[in-house]
Amino acid sequence: MILNDPNYQPRPEMRTVLKLLVFSCSLLSAAVAWADPGEIVKVEAAETAGSWRFNVTVRHGDTGWDHYADGWRVENAQGDVLGYRKLHHPHENEQPFTRSLSGVQIPAGTTEVFVRLSDNTTGWADETVKVLLK
Repeated sequence: MILNDPNYQPRPEMRTVLKLLVFSCSLLSAAVAWADPGEIVKVEAAETAGSWRFNVTVRHGDTGWDHYADGWRVENAQGDVLGYRKLHHPHENEQPFTRSLSGVQIPAGTTEVFVRLSDNTTGWADETVKVLLK
């Protein structure tokens, strides 16, 4: 191939390959952009010995290491993180699943917190689940 030849035309099969490549990349980008952010199904909170334990049940369309729920956190009303639970691996064969976090320090007078889910492709969800502390 001569790169500076103004009459050069790629072979038809190369055009088809390039079109398929561009189309595949577009589909992959769209899949990541529209990936299911998951859902916090249930939250239990209990105070013990001056700190809090959170049991959080998550449903997420984990597909393996390429897309899975990778953590959740407890926030106050201002969005400050009070506790974080890392999820170390995909749970594609265990849905929904529950994981716990103990030792969360909640400031005195706090009556509600919020739990937010994250996945390894889209990051932190916009939505939170409000938890009333009793």
